[in-house]
Amino acid sequence: MAFSSALTLTDLNDYIAPSQACIKPVEVKKSDNPQGSSEIKVDDQGGYYEISKDGGEEKLEQASITLNDCLACSGCVTSAESVLITMQSQEELYKVLRANNDGSQPHKTIVVSISPQSRASLAAKYQLSMIQVHQRLVAFFKHHLGVHHVFDIAFARDLSLVEGAREFIERYQAYLEQGGDALEKQWQEQQQQQDTSAPRSHRRQGGRAQQQQQQLPMLASSCPGWVCYAEKTHGEVLPFISTTKSPQQMMGSLVKDYLATKTNTRPDQIYHVAVMPCYDKKLEASRPDFFQEEFNTRDVDCVLSTGEVDKMLTEQSVDFLQLPDVPVDDIFNKVGLDPVTQALTAYGTEGSSSGGALEYILACAAKQLFHMDSVSTANGRIVIKTGKNADFKEYFLHADDGRVLLRFASAYGFRNIQNIVRKVKSGKCSYHFVEVMACPGGCANGGGQLPPQQLDQVTSVAVKDWVQHVEAIYRTCSGVPPDANDAIQAVYNEWMQLRSPDHVAKLLRTQYHAVTQNLGNPLATKW
Repeated sequence: MAFSSALTLTDLNDYIAPSQACIKPVEVKKSDNPQGSSEIKVDDQGGYYEISKDGGEEKLEQASITLNDCLACSGCVTSAESVLITMQSQEELYKVLRANNDGSQPHKTIVVSISPQSRASLAAKYQLSMIQVHQRLVAFFKHHLGVHHVFDIAFARDLSLVEGAREFIERYQAYLEQGGDALEKQWQEQQQQQDTSAPRSHRRQGGRAQQQQQQLPMLASSCPGWVCYAEKTHGEVLPFISTTKSPQQMMGSLVKDYLATKTNTRPDQIYHVAVMPCYDKKLEASRPDFFQEEFNTRDVDCVLSTGEVDKMLTEQSVDFLQLPDVPVDDIFNKVGLDPVTQALTAYGTEGSSSGGALEYILACAAKQLFHMDSVSTANGRIVIKTGKNADFKEYFLHADDGRVLLRFASAYGFRNIQNIVRKVKSGKCSYHFVEVMACPGGCANGGGQLPPQQLDQVTSVAVKDWVQHVEAIYRTCSGVPPDANDAIQAVYNEWMQLRSPDHVAKLLRTQYHAVTQNLGNPLATKW
């Protein structure tokens, strides 16, 4: 079974096989009879037996873990994934489709949302363009399986980027009001006194005031593996994590709120499936924060990995290359005409395949905070420095006089994440924003993506270059900023027009919860 590449056997030795660390071994029921106390015995095979006072033995049934338990335990993310794979899979989608056909349960509107990273992975395997993959997935899900809508999560990603930029600017302004202005001057003075090539330990001073304010650095929140890791092991950094919902969960809000209202459908009458590059997204969809108690439904009911969708094609005996290029749905899809060829294309966003949050937020902050309309490496306003490995980079926004105005960074993989966490906890992190991703290489290298493929001899791609190949395909989409897409703005304005501020906050933002562990009794974990 394939696990997320966020955590691997060779990466920090953090894999824990299913054991008492990630399941509840026994269900212990309280006895009303104080004289009836008993003992628990564990045999060589790991079976649990209750031994009564008279010496009798009764084998206890092992209690299985639930989705919420996965988020509550202090074990590893990867072990939890093995449980979730069986509870959120293509079989669950098949059940809903069969129920719709035979009328055994109330009819549901089935919505499938597809991530651009998954499209890129499928495009790499089948040697198609991103828009061709999207059109053929529409044909497969709608015409072959009977799904009602197929949407593009890139649409919700743009809403998440807009909201993330708004949150960063709010945090930065609050940071300045709470003494950050003096801290920035201090940092600038230090840079003038020291050569920029000095060791990092001599350049990362003055961050403690930032840390105490709990405003900056703002840490990206779209990677559930990183968020789950922070909640379980580093509760002190949670105030720094962006509260803006990830693209997946922003799409959940769109589908279960905006679409439900627009089509006069109850949220619990919609079954929402997200196709994602990462198994950890199953964990994210299961969070209690994304559950609507009023309608007893989740914003995202089921998450399928890219590999699971490809497996569905095989199960349904569908030749993906023979599927027609059908029209896409008219809402929640970031598609349009290529400005050069005038051919239908999928629109993208500038930046990495992890969503482009760093690049977009940096550009928005430069414009709104420092009135810079154009910032890039080409005009010298942005300087990028690569760290000791390719998965850590620093981004500096420079003023015309050379001063550094903003300090951003990207940290992929748990070695880099641990370094960032260590600096934040010690108050020595001077970055204003950090894009954090658990997978080395980012979302294009998600654990749910397709493995390297053996293509034809003409277009052969080496295994070591496969992720870069997928990344290159992802970048073929024309970069269109969210604020330049009229469809995004129109939906946003219509969606939020009649909502109260509290409702808006609930739709666009989320919260995080530190997990506390009782080391004396592993079965008494509180969260």
